[in-house]
Amino acid sequence: MIETTRTILRNFQKDDLPALHDYAKLVGVGEGAGWKHHESLDETTAMLETLIVNKGAYAIVSKKEQKVIGHVSVHPDSEGGRDDTKELGFVLHPNYQNQGIMTEVIQAILDNLFSQDISYVYACCFQDNSASKRVIEKSGFLFEQEGEFFSQSLAQVFSSYEYVYTRKRWVEGDLQPLDDKKES
Repeated sequence: MIETTRTILRNFQKDDLPALHDYAKLVGVGEGAGWKHHESLDETTAMLETLIVNKGAYAIVSKKEQKVIGHVSVHPDSEGGRDDTKELGFVLHPNYQNQGIMTEVIQAILDNLFSQDISYVYACCFQDNSASKRVIEKSGFLFEQEGEFFSQSLAQVFSSYEYVYTRKRWVEGDLQPLDDKKES
């Protein structure tokens, strides 16, 4: 479990199904992360079962409302298979976007990962997903390169932006999101 000012990050539980379905069924939410929005509760049930066994998947629980409002996943390195590298994926219910919640969550995840000797954390987004791009940049990730991602569930190739945050930057105290930095 990881705690932030407004959220608790914990493993998923079976009783999270209604809250997970509440955002997984919304058109555009899943598509922005590479999966088709859910048209049935059965689809969300299958996703929840996968999230429960994935110990790198964290339910984002609003402390105020005591319900799941999104999730963040920490994945192994998909390209080089390096043990010191992780990748982030995240999704947040639209009702909670543009409030700094996801930036807060990502900062807590980075703190947790870098305290475990992880050296590199990558975050990617589709080029047309301006909301995720903004969160990644605001969280302090630095642009590395353009890429492509094939979504099997959407049967589509997406152009992506790939960003990295290094443990070296974290240790040196370069923690402020880009918006908070003053120009020299």
